[in-house]
Amino acid sequence: MAQGLPPQRDHLGGARRGVPDLVPDHGHRAGGLHQDGAVRDHDAGAGLRGATAPHARGRRPDLPEGVVRVNFDWDVLVQAAKKAMGSAYAPYSKFPVGAAARVADGRFVTGCNVENAAYGVALCAECGLISQLVLSGGGRLTHFVCVNGSGDVLMPCGRCRQLLWEHGGAELEVLTSSGVRRMDEVLPDAFGADDLA
Repeated sequence: MAQGLPPQRDHLGGARRGVPDLVPDHGHRAGGLHQDGAVRDHDAGAGLRGATAPHARGRRPDLPEGVVRVNFDWDVLVQAAKKAMGSAYAPYSKFPVGAAARVADGRFVTGCNVENAAYGVALCAECGLISQLVLSGGGRLTHFVCVNGSGDVLMPCGRCRQLLWEHGGAELEVLTSSGVRRMDEVLPDAFGADDLA
């Protein structure tokens, strides 16, 4: 457990690692209602304003005090995304996409794109991933990747970057074709819950 951080419980009542919640865990009451108010009521940036400052030479910002970066096996996540891609429904574009992410409590969530004859209502792989995240108990995403039908790493589209920001915040690490980047690099000056206040 990181020093100075109170013990926390995950959605199943188990002990969590000593990483502070950037957005409080949100569970659901009967009927799928959030038990602690709408997601926009969460103060997503609480305690982090001014805590991360980019290095003057453009290096990645430091993590807030008390948050530690863990060694992460990206190959496992890429394999999960490839497996999800195998379930994609893409009869129109012939462009299957799979996405996978790690949640702060250690779970993996995945999604695939689902197209529709009415092209505008197609769902990106990230949409399915976020639905699985919320359905399986919520939490914060810590690592994310998406791949195409050849298994090559893709960048999420603009709409999906916004979805990832909502559920992972600035610290979410995204595997890109140019390496691992934080979400605040992938979506700089993002619109979020604080903008609705």
